[in-house]
Amino acid sequence: MTAQQNKLIEVRTQKAIDFFEQGYNCSQSVLMAYADLYGIDQETATKFASSFGGGMGRLREVCGAVSGMFMVLGLHYPATDITDKKAKTTNYQAVQRTATEFKQEMGSYICADLLKIKRQPEEATPSERNTRYYALRPCSRCVAMAAEIVGTEIAKSSDTF
Repeated sequence: MTAQQNKLIEVRTQKAIDFFEQGYNCSQSVLMAYADLYGIDQETATKFASSFGGGMGRLREVCGAVSGMFMVLGLHYPATDITDKKAKTTNYQAVQRTATEFKQEMGSYICADLLKIKRQPEEATPSERNTRYYALRPCSRCVAMAAEIVGTEIAKSSDTF
């Protein structure tokens, strides 16, 4: 990768962190950091990813940052033609590659594991965002890691990034 690509990844990773710290959920934050590359405005990206925070609506399943990363991969490696097995395979390979990297870095891609809590749905009301919230959770780091991993994936496969 070039120095310019590394800088672009760094900028987008910081955007994702900033979105998260403004109050967007982890999934929204990652998708919003890259949405403009694919002609998607911030409001639409926010809507698409709104249900995936908290490991999918606080079910504590797949980390929302990872879900956001997968949404970006769907935009980057679209599989829109149902007869195009190669496109679907390319997408799934990217999903598996980036999920493996995230898991190696963070220890899991399951929200409950990352938070060290039981894997069960929690109350639907989101947690209050405050200093304690950010201090006790690895979520900002998860957002940063997902944004960096997907940026690297994009950079490796694109001349325009």
